Amino acid sequence: MAGHSRQTTHHNHCIRETQLDRLIKARKNGKFRQIVEPGTLRFLEFATLQLEQGERHSLETGFREHLLDVFSGTITLTINTEGHSKEIYSKIGIRTDVFSGPPVMSYIPPSSQVEIKADSAADLGIFSAPSSTFNAAALMEGATVSSKQVGRDNWQRTVYSALDQNVPAEHPLAGETLNPPGNWSSFPPHKHDCSNPPHEAVLEEVYYFRFKPAQGFGFIWTYTAAGDPAGFSYVFMVEDRDTVLLPISPRRRCARL
Repeated sequence: MAGHSRQTTHHNHCIRETQLDRLIKARKNGKFRQIVEPGTLRFLEFATLQLEQGERHSLETGFREHLLDVFSGTITLTINTEGHSKEIYSKIGIRTDVFSGPPVMSYIPPSSQVEIKADSAADLGIFSAPSSTFNAAALMEGATVSSKQVGRDNWQRTVYSALDQNVPAEHPLAGETLNPPGNWSSFPPHKHDCSNPPHEAVLEEVYYFRFKPAQGFGFIWTYTAAGDPAGFSYVFMVEDRDTVLLPISPRRRCARL
């Protein structure tokens, strides 16, 4: 999700058109979990990271730009970018969970060495997309994260946009959507698999779901337009820490109805 990343708190190489490919169920496996593996989608990869206070995690971005979302806890982030300056973001993140305020995110350029130090127990999301250009590292917090109320009645929700036009990234967009209990999101229904401006833009998406309480659940419908020659329609029941993929395929023909 150009690549489009939506991690939603309702959270917002082709992929085969099967349910198992699109829905990735949560599982406990300790510190680091690569949820969207390299090559699964055309652009996006996604992993989660959980650290105890004092623990560190290092990574190299290679030819990909990265986005770090601090779901909860406080971290110190050090970014060394080849041929550019060193950035240190000290003690960023203040949320106890994703439901207790707007997100704090950081854009990390390609060709960077990164160290994440947990100043408290921390829960993180790491997104990435290929990049052929250099853009400076950026921290999105406070006033740089926009917030707006969208929808009405039982589809009203809060949309936080952290990485949008405010940061000159090559591919990713990122934000979180917070839904009141029982409310619908992404309503009216819409999709991003066909180029049909101004009604629809092509955006690859990853949705990562969190629920409070954790035994909550929801439904997501992904579909194509009626009459699409390569059409599909899937409804998934999602639970806490499940991930849903909304891929795009350059080989699909799109109906313009």
